[in-house]
Amino acid sequence: MALPLIEAPAGVKHKRALLDVPVRELIEWLAQRGEKPLRARQLRHWLLNAGADSLTAMTDLPKGLRHALDAEFTPLGTRVVRRLEAEDGTHKLLVKLSDDRLIECVLIQEDRRRTACISTQVGCGMGCVFCASGLDGVDRNLTTGEILEQLIRLRGQTPEPRRLTHVVVMGMGEPLANLDNLLSALEMATAKEGLGIGARHVTISTVGLPAKMRRLADLRKQYHLAVSLHAPNDALRNQIVPTNDKTGLDTIMAAADYFFEKTGRQVTYEYVLLHGLNDDPSHARELARLLKGRRAHVNLIPFNDVPGLPYRRPTPDALAKFMNPLRQAGISVKVRKRKGSQIDAACGQLRREVVAS
Repeated sequence: MALPLIEAPAGVKHKRALLDVPVRELIEWLAQRGEKPLRARQLRHWLLNAGADSLTAMTDLPKGLRHALDAEFTPLGTRVVRRLEAEDGTHKLLVKLSDDRLIECVLIQEDRRRTACISTQVGCGMGCVFCASGLDGVDRNLTTGEILEQLIRLRGQTPEPRRLTHVVVMGMGEPLANLDNLLSALEMATAKEGLGIGARHVTISTVGLPAKMRRLADLRKQYHLAVSLHAPNDALRNQIVPTNDKTGLDTIMAAADYFFEKTGRQVTYEYVLLHGLNDDPSHARELARLLKGRRAHVNLIPFNDVPGLPYRRPTPDALAKFMNPLRQAGISVKVRKRKGSQIDAACGQLRREVVAS
């Protein structure tokens, strides 16, 4: 089910989104108008807890303050311009930013689990050959508010009582390339007075930026780390993940080991299976050797076909033959369920379709 694309009214002046205003700055702005710091907390409550998308809804704020806020700020700086819903309960949102750029985010629902998959950049600069998000490169990083607003928008798609249980930072962009803004957003998302999402229910994905992986480890957060591996050796990974030639698997794996040592959190390794390229049993045996002795989990992800790309999903037989050597080697492995296939829930597909039209 899809809603039509909504265009912005002509001549609209974009105001600064409140979630992009640092708390200290907001408190100072309020103080200049004779308001107490409590007002900043009230504003955050309305945005993060009550889901308010208008200043009018913030009824415990004085009318004069609401008018003053409205002159300079907007509650939310993004707009949902298209929503797709699959029969399995997966929602995909196409979100327009204040500069008219587009991003995607996805809500995956299963039983009582409500997982938000969010983006961190407009596009992606990593160049993974199978990914629709990076076909046109990266435009810019998302702000803290733009990251948070995806969570607010997706929470609005959940049934009552509206709440998210998990976050996976696996949408458009390389999360660790925008680590500062991401960490600020997650700090608010996991706070009790924020969205109240448990830090242990947050997974950050990376194609492998070793210095940033180590920095994240040193922060000793409870977030999970997922490394998008996609190949068991440098020669093959260089073909699939072009940035690998600047880092190499040894450096990435050492950074992943450091993350485990510092945090005690098991590292997940994502492996997109591309028919005839990286799905041979010999690749699985090599992957098992690479992970031997490490506390690791492997998520196998059969490729979601993307129009214009030459890659295809592995056959069920090829998938089974790839899994067997890993299981025989004692590696924890699981095939990620395919959710939202009716709405092309793979990252970047909807945005690319709209931009190209």
